[in-house]
Amino acid sequence: MTRILLAEDDESMRLYLARALEKVGYSVTAVDRGTAALPLLQTEAFDLLLTDIVMPEMDGIELAQQAAAIAPDMRVMFITGFAAVALKASKAAPTAKVLSKPFHLKDLVAEVDRLFQTEEEHGRL
Repeated sequence: MTRILLAEDDESMRLYLARALEKVGYSVTAVDRGTAALPLLQTEAFDLLLTDIVMPEMDGIELAQQAAAIAPDMRVMFITGFAAVALKASKAAPTAKVLSKPFHLKDLVAEVDRLFQTEEEHGRL
């Protein structure tokens, strides 16, 4: 099962995203800030870091940079409501996907699904 670490400081958004991803079969561990995600990255294996960019204590970009040192093969997807921040994220982590708020849950699920498709499956789309 694909494991996702979700870092989102907004409680309602965190619960909403976690439920939607779990409903389609992903295993989600959700935390409310980047500093809570780091210890989990050091002790558990995740396939995807799904993180808000603007959070207290540690922003999502710094979290992704530290996560890359801990788990270089883990994929990263940023979520943000700020266009300028999205540009900064794209420059800091060029291989990461950036999803801008507001987005529909089906768009989030489609993007996560796309990240984990094999090349063969991707070629059939």
